[in-house]
Amino acid sequence: MAMSPEPVRGADLTVSDGRQTAFTGNTLAVASMLTWAAGFPAAEVLLQSWPPVALFAARMVLAVLVMVPIWILIDGPVRVLRARWGHALFVGGLGIGAGMFLILVAQKLTDPVTVAIIASCAPLIATLLELAARTRRLRWNFALGMGVSIIGGLVATSAMAPAQLGPGAACAVGATALFCWASMATARDFPELSQLGRSTITLAGGLATVAVVVPTAGFLGLEVMPARPVDAAQIGMLAFYAVFSLGLSQFFFVASVGKLGVALASFHINIAPFYVMVIMMALGEDWNWTRALGAALVALAVVLAQDRKPRPVHPSSA
Repeated sequence: MAMSPEPVRGADLTVSDGRQTAFTGNTLAVASMLTWAAGFPAAEVLLQSWPPVALFAARMVLAVLVMVPIWILIDGPVRVLRARWGHALFVGGLGIGAGMFLILVAQKLTDPVTVAIIASCAPLIATLLELAARTRRLRWNFALGMGVSIIGGLVATSAMAPAQLGPGAACAVGATALFCWASMATARDFPELSQLGRSTITLAGGLATVAVVVPTAGFLGLEVMPARPVDAAQIGMLAFYAVFSLGLSQFFFVASVGKLGVALASFHINIAPFYVMVIMMALGEDWNWTRALGAALVALAVVLAQDRKPRPVHPSSA
């Protein structure tokens, strides 16, 4: 079948339907980045006593413990039991679990600036994945939007600081690629599941990597236990960080990928530093014009990439 000019959504797509789909997809992506960014203040406090590996493991465990029962309650136990758990273990374990661990290793070997710079190239990696999967034809306006999004991400992360190359940077590239691939596979490979089911099953698959990540981190010399006793305040922040900033954010992002494709949805990743800044302003930090400029560039990139009229795929092109 011939490729459509954007992620395949059906032969009877009209201009009105396409605009509604784009609006819904972008709204979901914004919600995903907002909920993800909202977890940064909690993470900043928790990381004062929690090593990254321990926080990763606890976050995954708590998110799955909350989301799986909700999924069972809403969709029913039969659908949950009949889901493709073997494939979910592969997608979630490799794309989410291993991806998160590689980010931790990248931060350990380099610095946050290097990781942020590489993560800002997520639109390029996601686009290459869609081109390889033959779900997108690269049009000039999308390519322009992708370039502007990357520039906006670099500006938003203040990437004028020097980055460190080497094994740490390679881990960051691998983590970004795995996350993009897992998001695409989650939205594509579980059509029989609801949006809640799709996001939950791959998170559960990612949980399996905790059993590997924690001992591996210990072998690499990383701390794997909190430095001080866990109190009620930490539990509250961890619950917010896991359920809201991971579980709910993943649900919104997977739903956005289903509407826009992983390439366009990933544009919104580069605006997350602006959301973090706005949230931190409420906690007393200052306005940063550099991040605001980066956010504006990413918003422009989203408009550029979608500034076209959807066209139906006629049977003659199949």
